Amino acid sequence: MHNLTLTQSIAGLRNGQFSSRELSEALLARIAEHNPSLNAFITVTAERALASADHADQQRAAGNAGPLCGVPIAHKDIFCTRDVRTSAGSKMLDNFVPPYSATAVERLEQAGAISLGKANMDEFAMGSSNETSYYGAVQNPWARDSVAGGSSGGSAAAVAARLVAGATATDTGGSIRQPAALCGITGLKPTYGRISRWGMIAYASSLDQAGPMARSAEDCALLLREMAGHDQLDSTSAEIAVPDYCGELNQRKDLNCYNYKL
Repeated sequence: MHNLTLTQSIAGLRNGQFSSRELSEALLARIAEHNPSLNAFITVTAERALASADHADQQRAAGNAGPLCGVPIAHKDIFCTRDVRTSAGSKMLDNFVPPYSATAVERLEQAGAISLGKANMDEFAMGSSNETSYYGAVQNPWARDSVAGGSSGGSAAAVAARLVAGATATDTGGSIRQPAALCGITGLKPTYGRISRWGMIAYASSLDQAGPMARSAEDCALLLREMAGHDQLDSTSAEIAVPDYCGELNQRKDLNCYNYKL
């Protein structure tokens, strides 16, 4: 199951080929096997993820599945996540457990996505190699003697190593695009203001922007669709409608983006 893309995972869940618990358990087992050498995750929230997976399976059985219901992802450790350590890769925040979640995290949770944990990163997003993290360097899954890129190296490595099908990331001056390129995946820095920055630990507020990482443009479109939108808590977020990224992708009608209605 670890070889499935985000879109394929949604299809498998939708068609009853496997449950969210089965998918989550398979990916958690893969994380346990490979993360000690990759160092892509700072924190793995296995117990919380399995509880969320069970809830997602119940929601799907009841006909209440959201667009990303039961799909496991990872969050860059720069996004505040309620009751989960959020360190921004720094010793200074090693014990910081926020009582709230970033808007981007909340929106993905509302869409049904499950977080398996927090991805490693350059300390406070200040780096381009993911070698400055207090928790150690991230290894490139394709070449262990090469860097994964940064600052979102943990998110990129986790997706490239098939530990998750998608992950959140941030980009100030290349921190999504560069590690995505070095790890051979797809990463997107949206237009500034498209995704709320509320709850995202700042590096440079006038440039920081959240975005998705996945294995295809189609998968990134699915994540961006749920992350985007105006947020009253962020005065710089754009007050404009969110396009149908999936439906408009390459103006093709044969892609399998599932347009669930919440």
